[in-house]
Amino acid sequence: MVNIMQIERPDPDELLARVERDTIRARRGHLKIFFGAAAGVGKTYAMLQAAREKRGEHIDIVVGLVETHGRKETSALLEGLEVLPPKQINYRGTILQEFDLDAALKRKPSVILVDELAHTNAQGCRHPKRWQDIEELLEAGIDVYTALNVQHLESLNDDIGQISGIRVWETVPDTVFEEADEVELVDLPPDELLNRLKDGKVYLPQQAQEAAKNFFRKGNLIALRELALRQTASRVDAQMLDYRENHRIRDIWQVNERILVCIGPSALAERLVRAGKRFATSLRAEWIVIYVETPELQRLSAEKRDGVLRILRLAEQLGAETVTLNAPEMSSAIIKFSNERNVTKIVIGKPTRRGLRRVLLGSVVDVLISDAHNINLYLLGSPRPGQDGGDKPEPSLYRKNPLPGLGKRPAQKYNTRGYAWAVTVTVASTALAYLMFGRFELANLVMVFLLGVVFIATRFGRGPSIFASFLGVAIFDLMFVPPYFSFTVGDSQYLVTLLAMLTVAMLISSLMANVRSQAKVAGHRERRATVLYAMSKDLTASQSEDEIVRTAVHHLYAEFGSKNVILFPDATGRIVYPSGPALPESLLTADLSVAQWVMDHDEIAGQGTHTLPGADAVYLPLSVKETMLGVLVLLPVNLRRVFLPEQQKLLETFLSQIAQAITRVRLTEQARKTQVEMEAERLRNSLLSSISHDLRTPLATIVGSASTLVEDDNALRTQDKLELNRAIYEEAQRMSNLVNNILDMARLDAGAVVLNRQWYPLDEIIGVVLTRLQKRCIGRQVSVKLPPGMPMVYVDAVMVEQVLINLLENALRYTPTGSPLEIMAEGEGEAMAISVADRGPGLPRGSENKLFEKFYRAQNEAAQSGVGLGLAICKAIIEAHGGSIRAQNRPTGGAVFSLLLPQDSPPPSMGREDSNGTAD
Repeated sequence: MVNIMQIERPDPDELLARVERDTIRARRGHLKIFFGAAAGVGKTYAMLQAAREKRGEHIDIVVGLVETHGRKETSALLEGLEVLPPKQINYRGTILQEFDLDAALKRKPSVILVDELAHTNAQGCRHPKRWQDIEELLEAGIDVYTALNVQHLESLNDDIGQISGIRVWETVPDTVFEEADEVELVDLPPDELLNRLKDGKVYLPQQAQEAAKNFFRKGNLIALRELALRQTASRVDAQMLDYRENHRIRDIWQVNERILVCIGPSALAERLVRAGKRFATSLRAEWIVIYVETPELQRLSAEKRDGVLRILRLAEQLGAETVTLNAPEMSSAIIKFSNERNVTKIVIGKPTRRGLRRVLLGSVVDVLISDAHNINLYLLGSPRPGQDGGDKPEPSLYRKNPLPGLGKRPAQKYNTRGYAWAVTVTVASTALAYLMFGRFELANLVMVFLLGVVFIATRFGRGPSIFASFLGVAIFDLMFVPPYFSFTVGDSQYLVTLLAMLTVAMLISSLMANVRSQAKVAGHRERRATVLYAMSKDLTASQSEDEIVRTAVHHLYAEFGSKNVILFPDATGRIVYPSGPALPESLLTADLSVAQWVMDHDEIAGQGTHTLPGADAVYLPLSVKETMLGVLVLLPVNLRRVFLPEQQKLLETFLSQIAQAITRVRLTEQARKTQVEMEAERLRNSLLSSISHDLRTPLATIVGSASTLVEDDNALRTQDKLELNRAIYEEAQRMSNLVNNILDMARLDAGAVVLNRQWYPLDEIIGVVLTRLQKRCIGRQVSVKLPPGMPMVYVDAVMVEQVLINLLENALRYTPTGSPLEIMAEGEGEAMAISVADRGPGLPRGSENKLFEKFYRAQNEAAQSGVGLGLAICKAIIEAHGGSIRAQNRPTGGAVFSLLLPQDSPPPSMGREDSNGTAD
């Protein structure tokens, strides 16, 4: 039971966010993963046992798909459970059984079992991966039980490949595992698992022999078991931290060792880091190195800050997590961070203050001992002065092995401006107090001097404000305390006044200096947040990789004042310079060999580092989820703008945002290419299917008729020969039209058709069309309805004639013999509307827009000939004219195809001809 005194009142905003998360989670199904080190440990068996227990509790539970692999004891657990039939998929002549997602969603049980979370679905399923099927089930509010082996986690894939020598291609994103509501570890010792393998309880005998030689070696199983245990422990630790955070628990729970090493600008910093590394290694514990920058430490010289930076870099190289905090008090910041991260042990140097100075000024160690409850403190002592260089600590920390490129910085100039302002403001306060003297009490005059101290502390910091405090007290004593113009105090009560004035002035100056320092820190944080927001916004708006690179180079230059360039590998994996035009902020000279080393090793190198420090620039890897994308080359004008802890964190955030933006664009491009390939494959299949029928039929007729003419030429009558010749001609004409349609569609898609637009009378175009279709229209009544005074149209006459021919042929093909056809036209504003209507059965509902797709036919291929390109060609031609075409059913029966042709300018006027044939 949690002590109420240990729980703080939650922040209202955090509480509201937690309620929103809980609401979303309540609508979503719960995912339980049965997690194991390898196949055969009993994950499916444990999952089925849990399912039977749920069924005993009268819970609606269904088996969606379970792989028993022929294990009798596993198959026996399926008895009595409802099992959904698998989905049968024909893949290259083999029938595959896959999970039927649609049947599961339709059945919608309370709980469903879906085995093998990392499985790759066969082509024809809605999702390529089974974990995506499970995500859809969870979104539908269905609880899911599933199973997963540790080698299928994406983040561990490379490590497990190195251990086992076998690359696992079916992986699951770590987020799926991390967001699971429950993970149950199913564990089995390696020896027992090997015995099960020998007994044929994991694989069939022949498969078991191969597995024992390769993946199922005892060393592999031990390593996999440790990884599975660590993953489960890390998950439990994260759940514990979330629980502590949600319930605002600040007491330390001794459940997992976590070591915090506290460093500062002292000679002990390097020894503390190395001791923390040894301590963490001996305990196999996570360790963190923290540096708290107080207002006092912010005034350190650049040389000392460089020393702290070097120690933090050393800690990172030794495997520690480094954290830099800004806080007014070091001890409170350490305690707060320790409580948030559940730190169990703190390593810190022994206090250097002694005697009265320690009593008056205090010690961080004393505060930690008093307030850090349930945390063990380990103090590291320093050698005696004179031993091992202990009497000269500074060179050991700040000048020994400094970061390359971070040389000694010239000492800062003395702040004479602040002290000059202190004198000026104090003199102005004296003048104002002199004017008030005799009219106001001395306490009011004291307020004037204190106001000047507040002004100096706000603008110039601690030193000038303390100087103004002493100067103001001295002048107040000299001019306003009797005897005047003398530092002698005639009345002892004025000593109390002067002492109180000095104390209040120094206290105010100290407080205002701290406020000024915190305001500066807050300003830096706000500026960094603004910079990150601006860059994130611009990267989100970028639609191509080139735009992302330009945005990144611009923002990096604006923030760090350094020219830079982002380099990517070519198809062979070699780093190359971008081929496009260089930006003003781009770095034009970079060592490609150093960049290649960074690309190959995923490590920082170059100036200011311990790897290839002779380079002129800093080379940083650009990666996301252990996938190298490229290298950022930065030529810093000042290394401190890159390697100071807060700037380094900002640069790492920049790199992360750039990498994520590049990954987003590449995935989008990959998805687009995949869609294009799928569409091309669909069109190819449709084309082959159509051509295979529509070429085969006329070819069969031509071959049959020709063979009859060749073999029985003398026996045939003249009329029979004419019929056969006519059949050969008509079928050859059909094949010619088919090939012409395909070629026309190809030219239109490629944009190779150039319109020859001129002014033509519409009735003339329609007349040409009807003449060409005269034989086809025998037995049909074709009526043309044109309003009087119909203006000419500005079109490519040949193209528009082809459109009308295709529309009429389509109507002749799909309407009953003898039914009438209509051609109508009317002007609609600055456009001409032409319609072809019939009295046939009309269009199938929902096919109005699909009719104009390539290779689409409203009836199956056995019913009508043609590849389904006629209407697609019509649409392409009309759109090339800038118009539109649509199809719809007529209210009185039949279908009507309407095309709209824009007329950008009025037709030319035609004058009357005289008797000689010349225009007026």
